[in-house]
Amino acid sequence: MEWDLPLIWAGIIALAVAMYVILDGFDLGIGILFPFARDEAERDQMMASIAPYWDGNETWLVLGGVGLLVAFPLAYSVIMPALYLPVILMLLALVFRGVAFEFRGISLTKKAWNLAFAGGSLLAAFCQGVILGGLLQGIVIEGNVFAGRTFDFATPFALLTGLGVACGYALLGATWLVMKTEGAVAERARRHAKFLLLLVLAFMAAVSLWSPIEFPRIGQRWFTLPNFFYLAPVPLVTALVAFLAWRGLRRGDDKTPFLASIGLFLLGYLGLAISAFPYLVPPNITIWEAAAAPASLIFSLVGTLILLPIILLYTGFVYWLFRGKTAEGSYH
Repeated sequence: MEWDLPLIWAGIIALAVAMYVILDGFDLGIGILFPFARDEAERDQMMASIAPYWDGNETWLVLGGVGLLVAFPLAYSVIMPALYLPVILMLLALVFRGVAFEFRGISLTKKAWNLAFAGGSLLAAFCQGVILGGLLQGIVIEGNVFAGRTFDFATPFALLTGLGVACGYALLGATWLVMKTEGAVAERARRHAKFLLLLVLAFMAAVSLWSPIEFPRIGQRWFTLPNFFYLAPVPLVTALVAFLAWRGLRRGDDKTPFLASIGLFLLGYLGLAISAFPYLVPPNITIWEAAAAPASLIFSLVGTLILLPIILLYTGFVYWLFRGKTAEGSYH
């Protein structure tokens, strides 16, 4: 049982991160696409499509962060100083876009709030990608303490993953608009989604090729036998899902592109998990080494297992309640 507890908690945190990336990803993507709207009426329609959901989506970010602190305090104590700058910039960006979301609707001049919303969304998305790249490339540790430099995370590889995540969120936002809006907004989003899909696939291919070359531990995981045969379905399924997204966009399908974009994110997430497992802080600290005491894991797990179904039910209810197309007009 003690051996299973860290795995259970790792699964909960992985679920929280996946839910956050999917649910908050599309509304961050809306912000990234904000400057491409034709006028304020279209921006109002874009805002209205995410108004019922956006603040609840960030619940999953809180769950993932708090879960890491409670269940894996050693990993938290190493990751935070190593990635302090992108983490704090991400949080500040989320604050700015949240304030802009609320104040834009009541302001007489919306230009500054539009800039804050778009800039905050882009910066938050980019920082999340940099955090991902910083974790994947590894953190310098001595005696279970971060021993690197402040800007160790700032590498070309982390920059690549930052741009890739930002483009991925923009793809989610564009396909969300295709599904939830009508008229000029939906048609423009469909054109953006076609371009962004190709760009996201290029970033996925670049990361997939760069990471095993740059980091031998990842290359060994994917390209040694028999792992190569076991893991080959992941890129093959990714190609199939990308084809479904493209075909849906070409045929005028509203829902398939968004669902396929989610599938691309989940497959990319699975690939990253395969590359990193069992390390929570690559390449030194495993899930079991980073775990808190069993009594602490059990105590926090009881509360989480009570609250997690409530969060899932609430999330599902909100998305069901506000299903369908978003009418034109203000979100207030």
